[in-house]
Amino acid sequence: MGSCKDREEDPLRGPIIVGAGPAGLAASACLSEHGVPSLILEKSDCIASLWKHRTYDGLKLHLPKRYSELPLWGIPEHFPNYPTKHQFISYMEAYASHFSIRPNFNQNVEKAEFDQIRGFWRVQTREFQYISRWLIVATGENAEPFVPDIVGLDKFNGLVHSSEYKSGSDFKNQRVLVVGCGNSGMEVSLDLCRHNATPHMVVRNTVHVLPREMFGFSTFGLAMSLLKWLPLRMVDKLLLVMANLVLGNTDHLGLQRPKTGPIELKNITGKTPVLDVGALSHIKSGDIKVMSSVKEITETGAKFMDGQEKEFDSIILATGYRSNVPSWLKSEFFTKEGMPRTPFPEGWKGENGLYTVGFTRRGLLGTAGEAIKIAKDIAAQWRAINDLSEISVIPISSHLEKSQAT
Repeated sequence: MGSCKDREEDPLRGPIIVGAGPAGLAASACLSEHGVPSLILEKSDCIASLWKHRTYDGLKLHLPKRYSELPLWGIPEHFPNYPTKHQFISYMEAYASHFSIRPNFNQNVEKAEFDQIRGFWRVQTREFQYISRWLIVATGENAEPFVPDIVGLDKFNGLVHSSEYKSGSDFKNQRVLVVGCGNSGMEVSLDLCRHNATPHMVVRNTVHVLPREMFGFSTFGLAMSLLKWLPLRMVDKLLLVMANLVLGNTDHLGLQRPKTGPIELKNITGKTPVLDVGALSHIKSGDIKVMSSVKEITETGAKFMDGQEKEFDSIILATGYRSNVPSWLKSEFFTKEGMPRTPFPEGWKGENGLYTVGFTRRGLLGTAGEAIKIAKDIAAQWRAINDLSEISVIPISSHLEKSQAT
């Protein structure tokens, strides 16, 4: 990073992108394809920090690689169909290098708001104020770990969020309570089994469990193909019939299915169906024990809604993530939960040059589609304006001095 003086003498141009994860990289790459420069602000010290620092070691992509590629430059052919965490990170690093994407790291955005008088976005970090006609929010729907409000949560010594979980080897021979039965909860429980731990998985709500593959085909790919020809609810019914043939009825295991089908539920609520990679067989064998909702956390374990009370060595909260947008962006375009108010597929564009990417609840495939649309839209404006100084950077100290002087 250069000095404040260097930045003032050499102003940057184009949209500001907040976030250097897959969404931010995709947006930047698509803009560069149209000849539009951009500036990425990233609060951590690397790209894809969520993947690097908040995922466990044995993670693999849930979907085949062709549904997980970023625009314009695909995942290498020699990678397996379901790349590992480390392979996907190496792909994103190569992607950034290929498109010469160089984010400004350690730039945590504290505030962003639209200046109605000047017609620009003001994006403020601790050190600088960035000004641009366009702002692209690319922090995504999974920016911060979500910790539920459970009675007694602070009493237990040995509680971690799944974002801190790396390997079951850290929990060898332990009795572990895993709170959450989504993909993270299922896969953490499976990993614990492989390291001789005894996981007890809390199932608080209904859940769709689907095989990752059906009859040699990706379940997700199969669903995408069927949706081209059949109504969504019919596709859901077909998926559930095939899932029952492959996995059997899961109700007697304590995994009751919602009344709404898996794809429809995902579209409405964002709740992703679990794609089974082996956990279900361990539930059937009793290696993973299914528990009812937690009533209270105690100093030694937990009390459950069905009256049981058990002791545990560790508790892992596999309770997912939330958007952090409301903490820094001043805009009515987002709800208090940090999601665009305008539903998919129109939620990628707000007013006054505001854009969002990575909030579709449709994974990397949805992110790629949004990045392409955003780049086209901004590029059309860029060509019309043809202004070489759309972004400027003002050191906060100098900005304050000017404010005090007036």
